[in-house]
Order: sequence, then structure tokens, then C-alpha cells
Amino acid sequence: MENLSDYFGRNIDQKRIVITGGTTGIGKATAELLASLGGHVFIFGRDKDDFDKAMDDIKLQAEGQVYGVTADITKKEDIHMVWQEIDTKLGGIDILINNAALSAEGVIDEEYENIQYVLDTNILGYIYFTKEAVSRMKEQQRGHIVNIGSLSAETRNGTDTIYVASKSAIRGFSAALRKEINPFGIKVSLIEPGSVTSDMQPDPKEEQKEKIKKMEMLKAVDIAMNILFCLSQPKRCDIISVQVRPHLQSI
Repeated sequence: MENLSDYFGRNIDQKRIVITGGTTGIGKATAELLASLGGHVFIFGRDKDDFDKAMDDIKLQAEGQVYGVTADITKKEDIHMVWQEIDTKLGGIDILINNAALSAEGVIDEEYENIQYVLDTNILGYIYFTKEAVSRMKEQQRGHIVNIGSLSAETRNGTDTIYVASKSAIRGFSAALRKEINPFGIKVSLIEPGSVTSDMQPDPKEEQKEKIKKMEMLKAVDIAMNILFCLSQPKRCDIISVQVRPHLQSI
């Protein structure tokens, strides 16, 4: 059997990796992990303070290059600017991790403008970035797209109707996308986490830490490790979907 460090690093070292929403939570943890394995990582997010802190933290342990900008995935001009930066800094893309997403409640409590903004982020953001990534990956006949979904698409909690709708859309999008782009040598993997500590969680940070201790909540790095597992497979092997929940979360 081959050395495990080679196994997990072989599809990461020197690869050009773009992570949407890479400044906090799952996105940041994934950027730290993949950059530490030699990946050239590009991140972006809306908040300047989060972005600056993420860049500093990721660079501390990075073996590959780390780039990024502050940008809003719902704005057409920002999307255009981000891809210009990606093409300039990375010279293309090998791996896209669609992660940028916002929480939302039910249709009764949410205002129309917020519903639209959440859906623009959680659904159209994935689709727009996938379209741009595929146009580049198709030319090179290789690539890997990882969509971060949610087990909300399965549990369908009635208090999070808008969020459930968005993550159900990502489940369907991933399945159809795979059929569309597999012939071009492009892989598609869907990761559906359960409860994960993040800024999206309504609980204060200390309560989230307690839930982690009680095995009722996951750490962001737990999902990053599952992303790495999907990316590390040989060309012949596709991980189609992964569902990850805390040991004591009832799903």
C-alpha cells in the first residue's frame, strides 16, 4: 500500500484551488488544510476583517501560494473581478469548492429582500462559479468541483424553510451537473454536513464548543478532511456524495 501522506497529497500539491466563502468556517478550514499540502489556494468573502484574518492564518502553515480578494458572490461585477484575479494569479483552476452560503429562516419570518439575497448566494452563486470553472476545466479535460450542501436537504426542518430550499437545490444541481460534465473529465462531489460550528449558527461560540464536546456538533476541520478525502481519489474513482453528522445529532 502506498504512503498515506502521498495518497492524500497527490491531487493537492501544486493544484490551483478556488474556495468560495473561504474566509470563515468550513471554507477557511479547507483552505488551511489544502494550502498546507502544497495547493495554490484562492479565497474570497464579503467581510474585510474576516478576509484579512483568514489570509494571515492560512499563510502561517501554507506550503503553496495563497491569494484572495474581498468580494460578494451575488454581484456580477464582483464575480467578473474575482475570475480576472483567479486567471491572473493562478493561471486557471483545477479544483472549485463551492462553499459560500448564508442561513435563513422560514417564509413567514423572512423579508423578500433577504430571501432573494440568500437564494442569490446559496444557489446562483454556486451555479455562476461552476459555469466559469467548467469553461476553463473543459479545455484541459480535467477538474473537480466540490459542492458543500447540507443535511437540511434531508431533515427539512420547518423553521429553516428558505435554507432547506437552497440546499435541496444544491443536491439536485450536483446530481445533474455530474451527468453534464463527467464526459469532459470533470468530477463532481457533494458534501452534506450536519450541524457544524460556524458564524451561521444561532448559538454563541461557547455553547457551540459545549456541543462539540457533547458530540452534538462538528468542527469545520471535520468537513475539510472529508473534502480532502474526495479530492484524493484516483482518476478512476469518484466520491459522489458524503453525508457527515455529529455522532449524537438526531437525523
